[in-house]
Amino acid sequence: MAQRAKTADVVLVGAGIMSATLGALLRRLEPDWTIILVERLDAVAAESSGPWNNAGTGHSALCEMNYTPQRPDGSIDITKAVLVNEQFQVTRQFWAYAVENGILTDVRGFLNPVPHVSFVHGAERVDYLRRRHRALAGNPLFAGTELIEGADEFARRLPFMAAKRDFSEPVALSWAQDGTDVDFGALSRQLIGYSVRNGTTTLFGHEVRDLSRQSDGSWTLTVGNRRTGDKHRLNAKFVFVGAGGDALPLLQKSGISEVKGFAGFPIGGRFLRAGNPALTAAHRAKVYGFPAAGAPPLGALHLDLRFVNGKSWLVFGPYAGWSPKFLKHGHFTDLPRSVRPNNLLSMLGVGVTELTLVNYLIGQLRLSDPGRVHALREFAPSATDSDWESTVAGQRVQVIRRDKRRGGVLEFSTTLLVSADGSIAGLLGGSPGASTAVPAMLEVLERCFSNRYRSWLPALKEMVPSLGAELSQEPALYDEVWSRGTKVLQLEAA
Repeated sequence: MAQRAKTADVVLVGAGIMSATLGALLRRLEPDWTIILVERLDAVAAESSGPWNNAGTGHSALCEMNYTPQRPDGSIDITKAVLVNEQFQVTRQFWAYAVENGILTDVRGFLNPVPHVSFVHGAERVDYLRRRHRALAGNPLFAGTELIEGADEFARRLPFMAAKRDFSEPVALSWAQDGTDVDFGALSRQLIGYSVRNGTTTLFGHEVRDLSRQSDGSWTLTVGNRRTGDKHRLNAKFVFVGAGGDALPLLQKSGISEVKGFAGFPIGGRFLRAGNPALTAAHRAKVYGFPAAGAPPLGALHLDLRFVNGKSWLVFGPYAGWSPKFLKHGHFTDLPRSVRPNNLLSMLGVGVTELTLVNYLIGQLRLSDPGRVHALREFAPSATDSDWESTVAGQRVQVIRRDKRRGGVLEFSTTLLVSADGSIAGLLGGSPGASTAVPAMLEVLERCFSNRYRSWLPALKEMVPSLGAELSQEPALYDEVWSRGTKVLQLEAA
């Protein structure tokens, strides 16, 4: 039998980067609030935020060519690239503030400087990269990016990729020296550690089974202990659902009208991984390739230097996988149980319009490990099978949104759902995901705590000096916050 409900100002569902970020922000803004974090697994960041469950890229659109599509007239649309970079600048500023104020205590434990590089081959794609470089060059956020076309310079900067390469085919690189590799799991642990030291309660191994709205506008959550089977209740004025793929089912259980029509399409992933020191010494960058035909935006292959637990790795992928699970540690019934009368048309519409994606996924599922290494050799012709092992990455549940014309549309983006009264919010989708945690959680604060947000602004502007400004339109402010963050986060070029 459920016990009497414990009360809290805020309940955070999920111990990944989103809840970790929101918890740290709220703990800073309202140190006296009662905050409870509920996590179904036994550790922080055991799902999508874990270092082997994502690419670890500080996504700032420096190398991701899916953010700079070509228009029908041949011009390059940089709108999304600028937006994504602006969002990462907000995240970067908060990290610098957090380091200065003891919230984050081990910078190198989660953040390392790694160049971000776009790689193309073939005359047509080289021409695209030139036009992309020209389109971005006038924006201060991208002003430091270099275009490299010579074989000698290619080999000097990327010796592993140059070995055994036939340079008779044109190749080009777009090189951004100021990229980063991020261990979002380590970052989540530091943020949650700060919150716990300052009064936040954590319930690991506990799962939210149900949510119900009370007459006073608060929420009662039924929480089950996964170890003992015991149940208890939590009553909260505000609930944030940062549960990755499980966010959609939990928001559906809440009954809020805002979630109607939304559905989810799970896509898994695999990477190849190598820890050979000779390889990691010969590849000191994150190198993104041109998106394959039919691949989703998150499907562009890339060869990355990673830092996990103090060790250097090379990681290549992602290769798409598929499972009806919404979480890596989820249930095979997740997808069918998410189907509701209000989202069935959305799902059917996507089933009709996304046949190219389905064919791409089928092709990916057929790949063997030797087939994956064969794809790697397009990047690194000298790669040998014995250096690489296959790893399973996290599950991503892509947003399916209702569309009047097509029934439903599949989106590869991050969507914040907020109830009309602001008492509950949740994050859906997976791209660019973790890198936008700070701007996403600032949006939560603004939309869900409108009666307090104005009074919080002085503190928030101390955390994010550019708050409310577009850095791409204010070069002097950008230079100021960039220089400060570079120094504090120890990202100066060696």
